[in-house]
Amino acid sequence: MTTSARSVLYVRLPCWKIYPGGVIYVADYVHKHRPEVEQQLLDLALVPKAQRKEVLRERIAALRPDVVAFSWRNMQSFGPHPEDDALDVVMNFDHAKSPLRRLKAAKDAVRIIYDYAASRFDNFGYMKLARRLLPEAQIVVGGTAVSIFGKYVAERCPAGSTVVVGEGEDTMLSLVEGAAEPVGEYYRKDREGRISHHSRGENFDLASRTAVDFDYIEAIFPEIHSYKDDYIGVNTKRGCPFQCHFCIYNKIEGAHQRYRDPVEIVDEIEALQRKFGVRKIWFTDAQFCSTRRSVKHVEQVLDEILARGLKIQWSGYLRLNFLTPEIARKMLDSGLSSIDLSFTGSQEVIDALTLGYSLDQQMDAFRMFRDSGFADQKVKLYMPLNAPGETVQTLRMTLDRIKELYAMFGRDNVLPFIFFIGVQPGTPVEKLLIGQGYLKADYDPLTLNPFIIKKLLYNPKPLGRLIGRAYLEAMESLDKTSDYIGRATMDILDRELAKPQWRARLRPTARRQVVSLSPRLSVEPAARR
Repeated sequence: MTTSARSVLYVRLPCWKIYPGGVIYVADYVHKHRPEVEQQLLDLALVPKAQRKEVLRERIAALRPDVVAFSWRNMQSFGPHPEDDALDVVMNFDHAKSPLRRLKAAKDAVRIIYDYAASRFDNFGYMKLARRLLPEAQIVVGGTAVSIFGKYVAERCPAGSTVVVGEGEDTMLSLVEGAAEPVGEYYRKDREGRISHHSRGENFDLASRTAVDFDYIEAIFPEIHSYKDDYIGVNTKRGCPFQCHFCIYNKIEGAHQRYRDPVEIVDEIEALQRKFGVRKIWFTDAQFCSTRRSVKHVEQVLDEILARGLKIQWSGYLRLNFLTPEIARKMLDSGLSSIDLSFTGSQEVIDALTLGYSLDQQMDAFRMFRDSGFADQKVKLYMPLNAPGETVQTLRMTLDRIKELYAMFGRDNVLPFIFFIGVQPGTPVEKLLIGQGYLKADYDPLTLNPFIIKKLLYNPKPLGRLIGRAYLEAMESLDKTSDYIGRATMDILDRELAKPQWRARLRPTARRQVVSLSPRLSVEPAARR
C-alpha cells in the first residue's frame, strides 16, 4: 500500500470546446468517497495556446498536488470535429478538378499533419512538465484517446505514470486511496520505465453513481459557466451489446449494458437547470435507446423529466428498433430536439457492417415520430457512405429512402451528415481491410504518413470519386444557395446516378427494387434555406 493522496489536479488536455463530462464525473465520485481530498480541475481547452504551459506551471506550483490526472479526448487526425477541416482538404486533394485546388489542399494537409503532431507532442510535454515539477507525484492519464491507444500512450509517458483504459471512477479512487494495485484496466510505467498491463476484473458499478454535486464542481472548476449555454453531457448507462464493424464503444465500455438510477439522472439534469440555467442536454451513452431493456430504462427517464415539468431540449444517438408510439410521444413531449442516428437506406449495407437492426423497423419508427406530433425537430442522418459493402445499388437505395424522409418530415428538417468509416485498431473492419490488402498488417494507426492517414478515412474508388466530386460541387453551390451541404450533395449524387454510365452498373434485381420504391415517394418542392 502506498500513501494516500491529499490533493489532485485534473488537467483536461486541449481539444475543441466541449463540456468535460468525463473528468467531472470522476472528480465528483472521488469527492463523495474521499471528501477530505482537495481537488482542482484545469481545462486547457479554455486557455489560449500560448499560455497553456505557464498556466499549468502556476496551478501546479499553487496546489502542489500528489496526483496530476490528465484527460485526453482525441488523438487520431482524421476524427472530424467543428474546428477541423480535414475532410474538405482530403476531398479537394483527391477529387478536385482544378490543379490549383489540389495544390492548395496539399499545403493544407501539411499544416493539418503538423498541427496534429505538434498537439500530440505538446500533450506529452505537459505530462513531462508535471513530472519535472513534482518528481514524487503520481501521473495518471485517461480519456477516450487513451482507451484506444493505451499502450502507445504508456510508452511515451513519463516514468511513474498510470494509463487508465476505459472507465475511470473506481480506478482513480483506488489510486487516490494509495492502492498498490489499482482496480480497473490500466498500463503502468514504473520508475525504471518498464511497462506492465492489468486487465479489468469487473465493470464499474454504474448504479452506485449519484447525481453530480454541482456546488462542489463549481468550487473546483468555476470555468464550468463557460459551458452553460452549450449542450451538457449527461450519462444514463454504459456498455453496448452490438458488434458494429467500425465501432469501439463495446471495447471502451464493455458489451454489458449497465444503468444509472433514472431519479439520479433527472436530479442531475434538474441541478444543471436550477444552478446554471442549462436548457440543452446531450445524453452521452453509446446509444440512448438500443435494446428492449434499455428502452424501458429510457421510458423511466422520460417519465421522470415529464413528471417534474422540466423544460429542456435533449438529444443523443438513437437506435429505434424497439420504439413504440407511446415512447415516441414521450420523447417529443419531454423536449427531443433532434433525431440523431446512423442511417443507410440499404439492408445489405446494414448487414455488411453488422449494425444489427432492420431498415423496415427504422422506417416504421420514423413514421411513429411523424404520427406522434413531430413539429420542427431535426432528423440528423449520420451516413457511412462508401463503407465496405456499398455499391451503386445500395447508394441508390439510400437516396430513395432519404426522399421518403423529406416527404415525411419536410426537406428542411432532414440533415444528411456525410462521413466515411474511420478505421480504428482492433475493429472487424480493420481486420477485413488488412485481409483484403487495403492496409498492411503492420501499419501504424497513429502514423504521420498522409497517404496512410487518407486510407484510414475509408472512401475507395469508384464510388469515392463520385461522392467526393458531388461534395465539392455542393460546397461551391452553397455560395449561390442557402441549402445544407448534405442535402445538396445527395441531390448531386441523385443526378449523377441517373446518368447512363452509372445506371449501367445497376443489377437488374436492384433496378427493379429501386423502381418499386419510387411510386411511394411524393416529394413536394421545398424552399431552400
